[in-house]
Amino acid sequence: MGNSFGCSASGERLVSAARDGDLVEAKMLLDCNPCLAKYSTFGGLNSPLHFAAAKGHNEIVALLLDNGADVNSRNYCGQTALMQACRYGHWEVVQTLLLFRCNVTRADYLSGRTALHFAAVNGHARCLRLVVADFVPSAPFVLAHDRAENDAGECATVKTSALSKFVNKAADGGITALHMAALHGYFDCVQLLLDLHANVSAVTFHYGTTMDLIGAGSTPLHYAACGGNLKCCQILLARGASRISLNCNGWLPVDVARMWGRHWLEPLLTPNSDSIIPRFPQSCYLSLPLLSVLNIAREFGMQYATSSNDPDVCAVCLERHCNVAAEGCGHELCVRCALYLCSTSNMPTETAGPPGSVPCPLCRNGIVSFIKLAGSPAKELKQVSMSLGLCTPCMLHPRDDQRAACVPEIRKNRVAAVVSSEYLCPVTCSPFPSVAMPLCTCNDGPCPPFEAESSCESTSESSPRGSHAAAPSGDQDKLEGTRLEKTTSCSSMFWSRRSCSREHQCNSEINA
Repeated sequence: MGNSFGCSASGERLVSAARDGDLVEAKMLLDCNPCLAKYSTFGGLNSPLHFAAAKGHNEIVALLLDNGADVNSRNYCGQTALMQACRYGHWEVVQTLLLFRCNVTRADYLSGRTALHFAAVNGHARCLRLVVADFVPSAPFVLAHDRAENDAGECATVKTSALSKFVNKAADGGITALHMAALHGYFDCVQLLLDLHANVSAVTFHYGTTMDLIGAGSTPLHYAACGGNLKCCQILLARGASRISLNCNGWLPVDVARMWGRHWLEPLLTPNSDSIIPRFPQSCYLSLPLLSVLNIAREFGMQYATSSNDPDVCAVCLERHCNVAAEGCGHELCVRCALYLCSTSNMPTETAGPPGSVPCPLCRNGIVSFIKLAGSPAKELKQVSMSLGLCTPCMLHPRDDQRAACVPEIRKNRVAAVVSSEYLCPVTCSPFPSVAMPLCTCNDGPCPPFEAESSCESTSESSPRGSHAAAPSGDQDKLEGTRLEKTTSCSSMFWSRRSCSREHQCNSEINA
């Protein structure tokens, strides 16, 4: 569990420093005992890396990783630090974890959710862009779509690509990231996922807790109708969603909208609707050059240079040497500024170049890829506080020797080192099987006692918001009143009671 490494009191001090963002305290503890980076709490098995990632303390995250913390360590729920950073929208932490080659395809133990689900359910489009960076090649995105539409043979190849499999990976009940983004009304995430080959016709499974609310076999349009966001419904319809798709309850998307009181969606979702659907451009969160600059940063690190009189200094930050150049315009930047530019830019793509290109800060031309400049210095692990030590030092050997032995092996790895075979694994890989349970409506307090009831009673007593007292089966007015409330953004709304209680145990430590 990691609690055997060093004193438990020192480990708890490091946990407190990681939670509170005390960088000086964390440095002092790790200098005395670097093995404390592998410490984990007794209850939720959260490591200091989980606490720092959840709170957004990027410098402490880099410090822990430099001292040998496992970037893919899991807590009691099977959640990694990447999932915690995506849950709370700390995109800088996500960026740091990607530089240390974290595994983005891992799913948690309880519901089979990946980091993509955690980012989509809370509407963090920047985190979504970073999580899928290793799957998006630095090539014009429009050409990939054109090849898929014009060549029938290439269409099958695009649909079975690693990107499509990862984006469409289903969690418990068959819920994809597109389902959750559509439910909560995050139209920018919906648009980005659709541009990344998300399946607009994906349906939920015939088991799990989602059937108690919307129904099994529901498409993202059913979920968008439940959420009530007009723009999400328009985007889905513009990308080919069907108004006449029935779920297992025999409900159309317009029926779901009526049941949840989204009456403003009825003119749009009616099967014979003549509403004009606007054309939407591709997402402004696409970033084609992100993968190229990520690979350069992984190999050569974040170089620091304080000589502002150097003729090769970066024109953006005026602090570091230029070590990358934009293909096309040829303007030179430092790798840190290039990475920040690719991670934060959300300019409309039609004014900057090809869809997915990033506007150059010097000439506004579209950047599709970055290349490394010849003669760029190699990364120095000892002198750089934000260095990219990509291997975990062995506890039985000196750290310097071990790192020197691991660097040649790691530099050979590219996308294959990040993209594992986990995206091929179905949701049944979760050790907790999906079962039909009444939805957990607890937000702050403990779960009320559970007694097995028939599926029809469970469905009638479910509420979208989550009052602790269940509605009587005969009180239809009260039930309709609760359905009109806004759907909560809590991820426990669509996961089983077992998931809610276990996840509450892990998150209560972080949010203490």
